[in-house]
Amino acid sequence: MAKEYEYHVFQPITTAQYQESVYKAIGQNWALLTSGNKEKANTMTVSWGGVGVLWEKDVVFVFVRDSRYTKELIDSSGVFSLSFLDHDTYLREYKYMGAASGRNEDKIAAARLHVAMNLGVPYIDEAATVILCTTVFSQVLTTDAEHFRLPGLDQKFYQNGDYHTLYVGEVVKIMCR
Repeated sequence: MAKEYEYHVFQPITTAQYQESVYKAIGQNWALLTSGNKEKANTMTVSWGGVGVLWEKDVVFVFVRDSRYTKELIDSSGVFSLSFLDHDTYLREYKYMGAASGRNEDKIAAARLHVAMNLGVPYIDEAATVILCTTVFSQVLTTDAEHFRLPGLDQKFYQNGDYHTLYVGEVVKIMCR
Protein backbone atom coordinates (compact mmCIF):
# COMPACT_ATOMS: atom_id res chain seq x y z
CA MET A 1 0.00 0.00 0.00
CA ALA A 2 2.07 2.95 1.20
CA LYS A 3 5.81 3.27 0.97
CA GLU A 4 8.07 4.75 3.62
CA TYR A 5 9.21 7.65 1.47
CA GLU A 6 7.74 10.77 -0.01
CA TYR A 7 6.49 10.54 -3.59
CA HIS A 8 6.74 14.30 -3.97
CA VAL A 9 9.27 16.64 -2.46
CA PHE A 10 8.21 18.31 0.75
CA GLN A 11 10.22 20.68 2.90
CA PRO A 12 9.94 20.42 6.68
CA ILE A 13 8.93 23.57 8.54
CA THR A 14 8.56 24.34 12.23
CA THR A 15 5.26 25.09 13.91
CA ALA A 16 6.42 28.71 14.23
CA GLN A 17 6.85 28.89 10.45
CA TYR A 18 3.34 27.59 9.74
CA GLN A 19 1.51 30.60 8.33
CA GLU A 20 -1.90 29.26 7.23
CA SER A 21 -4.99 30.35 9.14
CA VAL A 22 -6.22 27.18 10.83
CA TYR A 23 -9.73 28.60 10.84
CA LYS A 24 -9.64 28.71 7.07
CA ALA A 25 -7.53 25.58 6.57
CA ILE A 26 -9.71 23.26 8.67
CA GLY A 27 -13.06 25.00 8.99
CA GLN A 28 -13.50 26.33 5.45
CA ASN A 29 -11.10 24.39 3.20
CA TRP A 30 -11.14 21.12 5.18
CA ALA A 31 -8.41 18.54 5.67
CA LEU A 32 -7.99 14.83 5.10
CA LEU A 33 -7.36 12.95 8.34
CA THR A 34 -5.37 9.81 7.55
CA SER A 35 -4.36 6.97 9.84
CA GLY A 36 -3.20 3.38 9.68
CA ASN A 37 0.06 1.75 8.69
CA LYS A 38 1.96 0.55 5.60
CA GLU A 39 -0.47 -2.30 5.02
CA LYS A 40 -3.76 -0.44 5.51
CA ALA A 41 -4.51 3.25 5.67
CA ASN A 42 -7.77 5.16 5.48
CA THR A 43 -8.66 8.81 5.25
CA MET A 44 -11.69 10.95 5.96
CA THR A 45 -12.61 14.59 5.55
CA VAL A 46 -12.52 16.74 8.67
CA SER A 47 -13.77 20.26 9.21
CA TRP A 48 -13.72 20.36 13.00
CA GLY A 49 -10.43 20.81 14.82
CA GLY A 50 -7.63 23.18 15.57
CA VAL A 51 -4.04 23.69 16.65
CA GLY A 52 -2.43 25.03 19.78
CA VAL A 53 -0.23 24.26 22.72
CA LEU A 54 -1.17 21.77 25.42
CA TRP A 55 1.02 20.15 28.08
CA GLU A 56 3.99 22.14 26.70
CA LYS A 57 3.58 20.44 23.32
CA ASP A 58 2.54 21.75 19.91
CA VAL A 59 -0.67 19.89 19.20
CA VAL A 60 -3.60 19.52 16.86
CA PHE A 61 -7.02 18.38 17.94
CA VAL A 62 -9.59 16.65 15.78
CA PHE A 63 -12.98 15.04 16.30
CA VAL A 64 -13.88 11.64 14.85
CA ARG A 65 -17.26 9.94 15.14
CA ASP A 66 -17.31 6.51 16.73
CA SER A 67 -18.81 5.03 13.55
CA ARG A 68 -15.88 6.03 11.31
CA TYR A 69 -13.41 3.40 10.14
CA THR A 70 -10.56 5.90 10.48
CA LYS A 71 -11.23 5.97 14.24
CA GLU A 72 -10.36 2.27 14.49
CA LEU A 73 -7.08 2.94 12.70
CA ILE A 74 -6.15 5.88 14.94
CA ASP A 75 -6.93 3.79 18.01
CA SER A 76 -4.77 0.89 16.78
CA SER A 77 -1.85 2.82 15.28
CA GLY A 78 -1.66 5.83 17.60
CA VAL A 79 -0.72 8.13 14.70
CA PHE A 80 -2.53 10.34 12.21
CA SER A 81 -1.92 13.11 9.74
CA LEU A 82 -3.79 16.11 8.48
CA SER A 83 -3.31 16.64 4.74
CA PHE A 84 -4.36 19.98 3.26
CA LEU A 85 -5.12 19.81 -0.45
CA ASP A 86 -6.23 22.70 -2.62
CA HIS A 87 -9.96 22.94 -1.79
CA ASP A 88 -11.17 24.00 -5.23
CA THR A 89 -9.08 21.45 -7.13
CA TYR A 90 -9.94 18.55 -4.80
CA LEU A 91 -13.50 19.43 -3.73
CA ARG A 92 -14.90 16.25 -5.32
CA GLU A 93 -12.35 14.13 -3.44
CA TYR A 94 -13.02 15.92 -0.15
CA LYS A 95 -16.76 15.26 -0.51
CA TYR A 96 -16.19 11.62 -1.46
CA MET A 97 -13.83 11.02 1.49
CA GLY A 98 -16.45 12.42 3.83
CA ALA A 99 -19.22 10.20 2.48
CA ALA A 100 -17.68 6.83 1.50
CA SER A 101 -16.51 4.19 3.97
CA GLY A 102 -13.03 2.70 3.88
CA ARG A 103 -14.45 -0.47 5.43
CA ASN A 104 -16.16 -1.30 2.14
CA GLU A 105 -13.57 -0.19 -0.41
CA ASP A 106 -10.17 1.38 -0.91
CA LYS A 107 -11.62 4.85 -1.20
CA ILE A 108 -8.19 6.48 -1.46
CA ALA A 109 -7.48 4.53 -4.65
CA ALA A 110 -11.04 5.12 -5.88
CA ALA A 111 -10.45 8.88 -5.54
CA ARG A 112 -7.13 8.53 -7.40
CA LEU A 113 -5.17 9.78 -4.42
CA HIS A 114 -1.97 8.26 -3.05
CA VAL A 115 -0.74 7.42 0.42
CA ALA A 116 2.86 8.02 1.41
CA MET A 117 4.54 7.44 4.76
CA ASN A 118 6.91 9.58 6.79
CA LEU A 119 8.08 8.69 10.30
CA GLY A 120 5.61 5.80 10.23
CA VAL A 121 2.64 8.13 9.67
CA PRO A 122 0.50 7.83 6.52
CA TYR A 123 -0.56 10.96 4.66
CA ILE A 124 -2.07 11.97 1.33
CA ASP A 125 0.72 12.72 -1.11
CA GLU A 126 -1.24 15.25 -3.18
CA ALA A 127 -1.36 17.66 -0.24
CA ALA A 128 0.26 21.08 -0.24
CA THR A 129 0.81 20.87 3.53
CA VAL A 130 0.88 17.88 5.87
CA ILE A 131 0.94 17.75 9.66
CA LEU A 132 2.15 14.43 11.13
CA CYS A 133 0.98 13.58 14.65
CA THR A 134 1.21 11.01 17.40
CA THR A 135 -1.84 10.66 19.61
CA VAL A 136 -1.26 11.88 23.16
CA PHE A 137 -4.87 11.95 24.38
CA SER A 138 -8.32 10.77 23.38
CA GLN A 139 -11.69 11.18 25.06
CA VAL A 140 -15.18 10.28 23.93
CA LEU A 141 -17.47 13.28 24.08
CA THR A 142 -19.97 12.66 26.78
CA THR A 143 -23.41 11.23 26.22
CA ASP A 144 -24.64 13.25 29.16
CA ALA A 145 -26.50 16.30 27.81
CA GLU A 146 -25.77 18.34 30.95
CA HIS A 147 -22.14 18.76 29.79
CA PHE A 148 -23.24 20.72 26.75
CA ARG A 149 -23.24 24.33 27.92
CA LEU A 150 -24.95 25.72 24.83
CA PRO A 151 -28.55 24.47 24.70
CA GLY A 152 -29.44 22.35 21.71
CA LEU A 153 -25.94 21.25 20.63
CA ASP A 154 -26.47 17.66 21.69
CA GLN A 155 -29.81 17.50 19.86
CA LYS A 156 -28.43 19.19 16.75
CA PHE A 157 -25.29 17.10 16.31
CA TYR A 158 -25.93 13.84 18.19
CA GLN A 159 -29.56 12.89 17.63
CA ASN A 160 -28.58 9.33 16.76
CA GLY A 161 -25.98 8.96 19.54
CA ASP A 162 -22.98 8.79 17.16
CA TYR A 163 -20.68 10.85 19.37
CA HIS A 164 -17.24 12.12 18.47
CA THR A 165 -13.99 11.17 20.10
CA LEU A 166 -11.62 14.07 20.66
CA TYR A 167 -8.04 13.25 19.66
CA VAL A 168 -5.12 15.43 20.67
CA GLY A 169 -2.04 14.74 18.59
CA GLU A 170 1.46 16.02 19.22
CA VAL A 171 2.86 17.57 16.07
CA VAL A 172 5.96 15.58 15.13
CA LYS A 173 6.54 17.16 11.72
CA ILE A 174 5.00 19.68 9.34
CA MET A 175 5.79 19.37 5.63
CA CYS A 176 5.05 21.92 2.90
CA ARG A 177 5.66 22.07 -0.82
